[in-house]
Amino acid sequence: MAPFCCIVPEYVLRAIVERGVAPQNTINACHSTIEKIRQIQDARIQHGQRTESAQQQQVAEGIIPSFIHETIAQHAATAEQRETSLRTLEYNTKLRAAAGTLRHLKRTVYDAQNSWDFKNPPKDKVMIKEGGVLISEEEDPTGNANECYIGFKKTYDFYFDFFKRDSIDGRGLKLDGFVHFGEGFRNAMWDGRNLIFGDGDGVVFDGFTDELDIIAHEFTHGVVQYTSPLNYTLQSGALNESLADVFGIMVKQWAEDPERPQTVDQANWLIGEGIWAEGINGRALRDMRHPGTAYNDRFVGKDPQPAHWDDFQELDVDNGGVHINSGIPNRAFYLAAYMIGGYAWEGAGPIWYKALTSGKLGENATFKEFADLTIENASEHAGKIKEAWTRVGYPFPVKRAGQ
Repeated sequence: MAPFCCIVPEYVLRAIVERGVAPQNTINACHSTIEKIRQIQDARIQHGQRTESAQQQQVAEGIIPSFIHETIAQHAATAEQRETSLRTLEYNTKLRAAAGTLRHLKRTVYDAQNSWDFKNPPKDKVMIKEGGVLISEEEDPTGNANECYIGFKKTYDFYFDFFKRDSIDGRGLKLDGFVHFGEGFRNAMWDGRNLIFGDGDGVVFDGFTDELDIIAHEFTHGVVQYTSPLNYTLQSGALNESLADVFGIMVKQWAEDPERPQTVDQANWLIGEGIWAEGINGRALRDMRHPGTAYNDRFVGKDPQPAHWDDFQELDVDNGGVHINSGIPNRAFYLAAYMIGGYAWEGAGPIWYKALTSGKLGENATFKEFADLTIENASEHAGKIKEAWTRVGYPFPVKRAGQ
Protein backbone atom coordinates (compact mmCIF):
# COMPACT_ATOMS: atom_id res chain seq x y z
CA MET A 1 0.00 0.00 0.00
CA ALA A 2 1.49 3.34 -1.05
CA PRO A 3 1.79 5.88 1.78
CA PHE A 4 -1.00 8.42 2.14
CA CYS A 5 0.93 11.67 2.61
CA CYS A 6 -0.62 14.99 3.63
CA ILE A 7 1.28 18.26 4.00
CA VAL A 8 -0.64 19.31 7.13
CA PRO A 9 -0.24 16.70 9.89
CA GLU A 10 -3.31 15.52 11.78
CA TYR A 11 -1.90 16.85 15.06
CA VAL A 12 -2.08 20.41 13.67
CA LEU A 13 -5.71 20.00 12.62
CA ARG A 14 -6.54 18.30 15.92
CA ALA A 15 -4.93 21.11 17.92
CA ILE A 16 -7.21 23.60 16.18
CA VAL A 17 -10.25 21.46 17.07
CA GLU A 18 -9.23 20.78 20.69
CA ARG A 19 -8.17 24.33 21.50
CA GLY A 20 -11.57 25.56 20.34
CA VAL A 21 -10.57 29.21 19.93
CA ALA A 22 -10.76 29.37 16.12
CA PRO A 23 -14.05 30.37 14.48
CA GLN A 24 -16.57 27.54 14.67
CA ASN A 25 -16.74 27.06 10.91
CA THR A 26 -12.94 26.62 10.84
CA ILE A 27 -13.10 24.10 13.69
CA ASN A 28 -15.84 22.21 11.85
CA ALA A 29 -13.80 22.20 8.63
CA CYS A 30 -10.69 20.88 10.41
CA HIS A 31 -12.74 18.18 12.14
CA SER A 32 -14.27 17.25 8.79
CA THR A 33 -10.83 17.07 7.17
CA ILE A 34 -9.57 14.72 9.90
CA GLU A 35 -12.58 12.44 9.55
CA LYS A 36 -12.46 12.40 5.75
CA ILE A 37 -8.75 11.58 5.69
CA ARG A 38 -9.38 8.66 8.04
CA GLN A 39 -12.29 7.48 5.91
CA ILE A 40 -10.10 7.61 2.80
CA GLN A 41 -7.35 5.68 4.58
CA ASP A 42 -9.82 3.03 5.81
CA ALA A 43 -11.41 2.72 2.38
CA ARG A 44 -8.03 2.22 0.72
CA ILE A 45 -7.29 -0.63 3.10
CA GLN A 46 -10.74 -2.22 2.77
CA HIS A 47 -10.72 -2.12 -1.00
CA GLY A 48 -7.07 -3.19 -1.19
CA GLN A 49 -6.09 -0.30 -3.40
CA ARG A 50 -2.64 -1.07 -4.79
CA THR A 51 -0.27 1.14 -6.68
CA GLU A 52 3.06 0.36 -8.21
CA SER A 53 5.36 1.26 -5.35
CA ALA A 54 8.81 0.96 -3.90
CA GLN A 55 10.44 -0.18 -7.10
CA GLN A 56 13.75 0.87 -8.47
CA GLN A 57 13.85 2.88 -11.64
CA GLN A 58 14.68 0.48 -14.46
CA VAL A 59 16.06 1.97 -17.62
CA ALA A 60 17.67 0.01 -20.43
CA GLU A 61 18.97 -2.84 -18.28
CA GLY A 62 19.44 -6.27 -19.87
CA ILE A 63 18.74 -9.69 -18.40
CA ILE A 64 22.36 -9.89 -17.20
CA PRO A 65 22.76 -7.08 -14.63
CA SER A 66 25.70 -4.71 -14.86
CA PHE A 67 27.31 -5.89 -11.63
CA ILE A 68 27.87 -9.35 -13.16
CA HIS A 69 29.67 -7.84 -16.15
CA GLU A 70 31.71 -5.71 -13.73
CA THR A 71 32.76 -8.84 -11.82
CA ILE A 72 33.68 -10.64 -15.05
CA ALA A 73 35.75 -7.66 -16.19
CA GLN A 74 37.63 -7.63 -12.87
CA HIS A 75 38.33 -11.37 -12.75
CA ALA A 76 38.34 -12.39 -16.42
CA ALA A 77 40.49 -15.37 -17.29
CA THR A 78 41.44 -13.88 -20.64
CA ALA A 79 41.88 -10.40 -22.10
CA GLU A 80 39.12 -11.19 -24.62
CA GLN A 81 36.58 -11.93 -21.86
CA ARG A 82 37.52 -8.75 -20.06
CA GLU A 83 37.23 -6.65 -23.22
CA THR A 84 33.84 -8.15 -24.09
CA SER A 85 32.43 -7.35 -20.64
CA LEU A 86 33.82 -3.81 -20.73
CA ARG A 87 32.24 -3.22 -24.15
CA THR A 88 28.90 -4.49 -22.82
CA LEU A 89 29.11 -2.20 -19.81
CA GLU A 90 29.92 0.75 -22.04
CA TYR A 91 26.95 -0.03 -24.29
CA ASN A 92 24.59 -0.38 -21.31
CA THR A 93 25.79 2.97 -19.96
CA LYS A 94 25.11 4.65 -23.31
CA LEU A 95 21.62 3.14 -23.44
CA ARG A 96 20.80 4.40 -19.95
CA ALA A 97 22.17 7.84 -20.74
CA ALA A 98 20.15 8.04 -23.96
CA ALA A 99 16.98 6.95 -22.18
CA GLY A 100 17.55 9.51 -19.46
CA THR A 101 17.63 12.45 -21.88
CA LEU A 102 14.01 12.07 -23.02
CA ARG A 103 11.40 14.38 -21.52
CA HIS A 104 7.81 13.25 -21.04
CA LEU A 105 6.11 16.12 -19.25
CA LYS A 106 2.36 15.41 -19.31
CA ARG A 107 0.27 17.56 -16.99
CA THR A 108 -3.47 17.75 -16.51
CA VAL A 109 -5.17 19.82 -13.84
CA TYR A 110 -8.76 18.91 -13.01
CA ASP A 111 -11.43 20.65 -10.97
CA ALA A 112 -12.41 18.10 -8.31
CA GLN A 113 -15.61 20.13 -7.79
CA ASN A 114 -15.42 19.53 -4.03
CA SER A 115 -15.78 15.78 -4.55
CA TRP A 116 -14.50 13.41 -1.86
CA ASP A 117 -14.14 10.52 -4.30
CA PHE A 118 -10.46 9.70 -3.90
CA LYS A 119 -10.69 6.40 -5.81
CA ASN A 120 -12.05 8.00 -8.94
CA PRO A 121 -11.91 11.79 -8.60
CA PRO A 122 -13.96 13.48 -11.32
CA LYS A 123 -12.17 14.11 -14.60
CA ASP A 124 -15.05 15.66 -16.49
CA LYS A 125 -13.87 19.21 -15.85
CA VAL A 126 -10.36 19.73 -17.22
CA MET A 127 -9.00 23.12 -16.23
CA ILE A 128 -5.60 22.97 -18.01
CA LYS A 129 -3.89 20.20 -19.93
CA GLU A 130 -0.36 19.92 -21.27
CA GLY A 131 0.37 22.63 -23.81
CA GLY A 132 -2.71 24.61 -22.84
CA VAL A 133 -2.86 28.24 -21.80
CA LEU A 134 -3.35 29.46 -18.27
CA ILE A 135 -6.97 30.10 -17.42
CA SER A 136 -8.55 33.42 -16.48
CA GLU A 137 -9.49 34.65 -13.03
CA GLU A 138 -13.10 34.40 -14.08
CA GLU A 139 -12.67 30.66 -14.76
CA ASP A 140 -10.88 30.04 -11.46
CA PRO A 141 -10.94 32.99 -9.03
CA THR A 142 -8.61 31.17 -6.63
CA GLY A 143 -5.81 30.78 -9.18
CA ASN A 144 -5.22 27.26 -7.85
CA ALA A 145 -5.32 25.57 -11.25
CA ASN A 146 -2.66 27.86 -12.75
CA GLU A 147 -0.46 27.53 -9.67
CA CYS A 148 -0.73 23.75 -9.77
CA TYR A 149 0.06 23.59 -13.50
CA ILE A 150 3.09 25.89 -13.18
CA GLY A 151 4.31 24.16 -10.01
CA PHE A 152 4.20 20.77 -11.73
CA LYS A 153 6.50 22.00 -14.51
CA LYS A 154 8.98 23.65 -12.18
CA THR A 155 9.22 20.52 -10.06
CA TYR A 156 9.46 18.22 -13.10
CA ASP A 157 12.17 20.45 -14.59
CA PHE A 158 14.14 20.39 -11.35
CA TYR A 159 14.24 16.60 -11.21
CA PHE A 160 14.94 16.26 -14.92
CA ASP A 161 17.59 18.96 -15.18
CA PHE A 162 19.61 17.97 -12.12
CA PHE A 163 18.94 14.26 -11.70
CA LYS A 164 17.82 13.20 -15.20
CA ARG A 165 14.63 11.87 -13.65
CA ASP A 166 11.67 11.74 -16.03
CA SER A 167 8.68 12.51 -13.80
CA ILE A 168 7.73 10.84 -10.53
CA ASP A 169 8.45 7.27 -11.60
CA GLY A 170 11.46 8.07 -13.77
CA ARG A 171 9.57 6.88 -16.84
CA GLY A 172 7.33 9.79 -17.73
CA LEU A 173 4.41 9.20 -15.37
CA LYS A 174 1.50 11.46 -16.23
CA LEU A 175 0.97 14.19 -13.65
CA ASP A 176 -2.69 14.46 -12.68
CA GLY A 177 -3.54 17.26 -10.28
CA PHE A 178 -6.91 17.87 -8.65
CA VAL A 179 -7.73 21.26 -7.15
CA HIS A 180 -10.82 22.16 -5.06
CA PHE A 181 -10.88 18.66 -3.59
CA GLY A 182 -13.46 17.95 -0.89
CA GLU A 183 -15.80 20.24 0.97
CA GLY A 184 -13.74 22.18 3.47
CA PHE A 185 -10.65 20.01 2.91
CA ARG A 186 -7.74 21.84 4.56
CA ASN A 187 -4.80 19.91 3.15
CA ALA A 188 -2.70 18.81 0.18
CA MET A 189 -1.64 15.23 -0.47
CA TRP A 190 -0.08 12.57 -2.64
CA ASP A 191 -2.47 9.59 -2.53
CA GLY A 192 -0.27 7.09 -4.36
CA ARG A 193 -1.54 8.09 -7.82
CA ASN A 194 -2.54 11.76 -7.87
CA LEU A 195 -1.60 15.12 -6.39
CA ILE A 196 -4.63 16.53 -4.61
CA PHE A 197 -5.20 20.00 -3.17
CA GLY A 198 -7.97 21.34 -0.98
CA ASP A 199 -8.83 25.00 -0.55
CA GLY A 200 -7.61 27.32 2.16
CA ASP A 201 -10.12 29.05 4.42
CA GLY A 202 -8.45 32.45 4.86
CA VAL A 203 -8.79 32.06 8.63
CA VAL A 204 -6.08 29.51 9.51
CA PHE A 205 -4.86 28.24 6.14
CA ASP A 206 -4.20 30.58 3.24
CA GLY A 207 -4.05 27.95 0.50
CA PHE A 208 -1.77 25.18 -0.71
CA THR A 209 -1.03 25.53 -4.43
CA ASP A 210 0.59 28.95 -4.10
CA GLU A 211 3.51 27.41 -2.21
CA LEU A 212 5.89 25.78 -4.71
CA ASP A 213 7.63 23.78 -2.01
CA ILE A 214 4.31 22.17 -0.99
CA ILE A 215 3.72 21.01 -4.55
CA ALA A 216 7.31 19.74 -4.75
CA HIS A 217 6.97 18.09 -1.32
CA GLU A 218 3.96 16.04 -2.43
CA PHE A 219 5.59 15.29 -5.81
CA THR A 220 8.62 13.95 -3.91
CA HIS A 221 6.46 11.56 -1.88
CA GLY A 222 5.73 9.99 -5.24
CA VAL A 223 9.44 9.85 -6.10
CA VAL A 224 10.15 8.13 -2.77
CA GLN A 225 7.32 5.68 -3.47
CA TYR A 226 8.96 4.64 -6.74
CA THR A 227 12.54 4.49 -5.47
CA SER A 228 12.49 3.23 -1.90
CA PRO A 229 10.33 0.91 0.21
CA LEU A 230 10.35 3.25 3.24
CA ASN A 231 7.46 2.38 5.53
CA TYR A 232 5.44 5.43 6.51
CA THR A 233 5.94 5.06 10.25
CA LEU A 234 8.53 5.76 12.97
CA GLN A 235 12.07 6.54 11.73
CA SER A 236 11.54 5.32 8.17
CA GLY A 237 8.40 7.44 7.93
CA ALA A 238 10.24 10.46 9.34
CA LEU A 239 12.91 9.93 6.66
CA ASN A 240 10.12 9.80 4.05
CA GLU A 241 8.77 13.13 5.29
CA SER A 242 12.24 14.66 5.53
CA LEU A 243 13.12 13.66 1.97
CA ALA A 244 9.94 15.34 0.75
CA ASP A 245 10.96 18.51 2.60
CA VAL A 246 14.58 18.28 1.37
CA PHE A 247 13.64 18.18 -2.31
CA GLY A 248 10.72 20.53 -1.78
CA ILE A 249 13.03 23.19 -0.32
CA MET A 250 15.54 22.77 -3.15
CA VAL A 251 12.83 23.26 -5.77
CA LYS A 252 11.75 26.40 -3.92
CA GLN A 253 15.31 27.75 -3.75
CA TRP A 254 15.91 27.01 -7.44
CA ALA A 255 12.62 27.94 -9.08
CA GLU A 256 10.56 30.27 -6.91
CA ASP A 257 12.41 33.18 -8.49
CA PRO A 258 14.08 31.69 -11.59
CA GLU A 259 16.11 34.84 -12.24
CA ARG A 260 17.59 34.75 -8.72
CA PRO A 261 18.08 31.19 -7.50
CA GLN A 262 19.09 31.11 -3.86
CA THR A 263 22.33 29.82 -2.40
CA VAL A 264 22.21 27.95 0.90
CA ASP A 265 23.06 31.09 2.88
CA GLN A 266 20.52 33.25 1.03
CA ALA A 267 17.59 30.87 1.57
CA ASN A 268 15.32 30.98 4.63
CA TRP A 269 14.78 27.17 4.74
CA LEU A 270 11.06 27.50 5.50
CA ILE A 271 8.59 24.85 4.31
CA GLY A 272 5.07 26.14 3.67
CA GLU A 273 6.11 29.74 4.24
CA GLY A 274 2.79 31.21 3.13
CA ILE A 275 0.49 28.47 4.38
CA TRP A 276 -0.84 30.36 7.40
CA ALA A 277 -3.54 32.97 6.98
CA GLU A 278 -3.01 36.55 8.12
CA GLY A 279 -3.16 36.82 11.88
CA ILE A 280 -1.69 33.37 12.60
CA ASN A 281 1.56 33.62 14.56
CA GLY A 282 3.69 31.50 12.30
CA ARG A 283 6.44 31.91 9.70
CA ALA A 284 5.84 28.54 8.04
CA LEU A 285 4.71 24.96 8.62
CA ARG A 286 8.30 23.80 9.29
CA ASP A 287 11.73 25.40 9.63
CA MET A 288 14.58 23.18 8.42
CA ARG A 289 17.27 25.44 9.86
CA HIS A 290 15.65 25.67 13.30
CA PRO A 291 13.11 22.85 13.72
CA GLY A 292 10.49 23.59 16.36
CA THR A 293 10.32 27.34 15.73
CA ALA A 294 8.02 27.63 12.70
CA TYR A 295 4.85 28.62 14.56
CA ASN A 296 3.41 29.27 18.00
CA ASP A 297 -0.22 30.31 17.90
CA ARG A 298 -3.27 30.06 20.14
CA PHE A 299 -5.28 28.47 17.31
CA VAL A 300 -2.81 25.77 16.26
CA GLY A 301 -0.37 25.37 19.14
CA LYS A 302 3.43 25.31 18.98
CA ASP A 303 5.67 23.65 16.41
CA PRO A 304 6.69 20.32 18.07
CA GLN A 305 9.63 19.34 15.85
CA PRO A 306 12.91 18.35 17.55
CA ALA A 307 16.26 19.43 16.11
CA HIS A 308 18.40 16.77 17.78
CA TRP A 309 18.23 13.03 18.50
CA ASP A 310 18.19 13.76 22.25
CA ASP A 311 14.68 15.13 21.76
CA PHE A 312 13.39 12.35 19.51
CA GLN A 313 9.74 11.74 20.41
CA GLU A 314 8.25 8.27 20.79
CA LEU A 315 4.60 8.87 19.86
CA ASP A 316 1.38 6.98 19.30
CA VAL A 317 0.08 9.68 16.95
CA ASP A 318 1.23 10.86 13.52
CA ASN A 319 2.34 7.34 12.54
CA GLY A 320 4.92 7.43 15.29
CA GLY A 321 5.78 11.10 14.73
CA VAL A 322 6.72 11.11 11.04
CA HIS A 323 6.03 14.84 10.62
CA ILE A 324 7.57 15.64 14.00
CA ASN A 325 10.82 13.66 14.15
CA SER A 326 11.58 14.59 10.55
CA GLY A 327 13.00 17.78 12.04
CA ILE A 328 16.17 15.85 12.93
CA PRO A 329 17.17 14.73 9.39
CA ASN A 330 15.84 18.07 8.07
CA ARG A 331 18.37 19.96 10.15
CA ALA A 332 21.09 17.50 9.12
CA PHE A 333 20.44 18.34 5.47
CA TYR A 334 20.48 22.07 6.18
CA LEU A 335 23.81 21.75 7.99
CA ALA A 336 25.29 19.60 5.22
CA ALA A 337 24.16 22.02 2.53
CA TYR A 338 25.47 25.00 4.48
CA MET A 339 28.88 23.42 5.12
CA ILE A 340 29.32 22.54 1.44
CA GLY A 341 27.99 25.94 0.36
CA GLY A 342 26.75 27.23 -2.99
CA TYR A 343 23.49 25.87 -4.34
CA ALA A 344 21.98 22.97 -2.38
CA TRP A 345 21.07 21.08 -5.57
CA GLU A 346 24.73 21.08 -6.60
CA GLY A 347 26.19 20.22 -3.20
CA ALA A 348 24.24 18.19 -0.64
CA GLY A 349 21.27 17.52 -2.93
CA PRO A 350 22.94 14.97 -5.25
CA ILE A 351 24.29 13.12 -2.21
CA TRP A 352 20.81 12.75 -0.72
CA TYR A 353 19.43 11.71 -4.13
CA LYS A 354 22.10 9.02 -4.54
CA ALA A 355 21.30 7.68 -1.08
CA LEU A 356 17.57 7.66 -1.85
CA THR A 357 17.99 5.86 -5.17
CA SER A 358 20.81 3.54 -4.07
CA GLY A 359 18.52 0.55 -3.64
CA LYS A 360 20.03 0.01 -0.20
CA LEU A 361 17.27 1.56 1.94
CA GLY A 362 15.25 -1.07 3.75
CA GLU A 363 11.57 -0.81 4.64
CA ASN A 364 12.37 0.15 8.22
CA ALA A 365 15.47 2.21 7.54
CA THR A 366 16.79 4.13 10.53
CA PHE A 367 18.30 7.59 10.68
CA LYS A 368 21.74 6.00 11.07
CA GLU A 369 21.30 3.76 8.03
CA PHE A 370 20.29 6.69 5.85
CA ALA A 371 23.07 8.86 7.27
CA ASP A 372 25.60 6.14 6.49
CA LEU A 373 24.37 6.02 2.90
CA THR A 374 24.80 9.77 2.49
CA ILE A 375 28.34 9.56 3.90
CA GLU A 376 29.06 6.64 1.58
CA ASN A 377 27.91 8.69 -1.44
CA ALA A 378 29.52 11.98 -0.40
CA SER A 379 32.94 11.50 -2.02
CA GLU A 380 35.14 14.50 -1.13
CA HIS A 381 32.37 15.89 1.11
CA ALA A 382 32.20 12.83 3.36
CA GLY A 383 33.74 14.65 6.32
CA LYS A 384 31.26 17.51 6.13
CA ILE A 385 28.30 15.18 5.72
CA LYS A 386 29.33 13.15 8.75
CA GLU A 387 29.81 16.32 10.76
CA ALA A 388 26.32 17.51 9.80
CA TRP A 389 24.77 14.26 11.02
CA THR A 390 26.93 14.30 14.16
CA ARG A 391 25.52 17.70 15.09
CA VAL A 392 22.02 16.20 15.23
CA GLY A 393 22.99 13.08 17.19
CA TYR A 394 24.74 10.64 14.82
CA PRO A 395 25.34 7.73 15.27
CA PHE A 396 22.02 7.88 17.19
CA PRO A 397 23.21 5.46 19.87
CA VAL A 398 20.22 5.24 22.20
CA LYS A 399 17.65 2.55 21.43
CA ARG A 400 14.53 4.25 20.12
CA ALA A 401 11.16 3.18 18.77
CA GLY A 402 11.53 2.28 15.12
CA GLN A 403 15.16 1.23 15.44
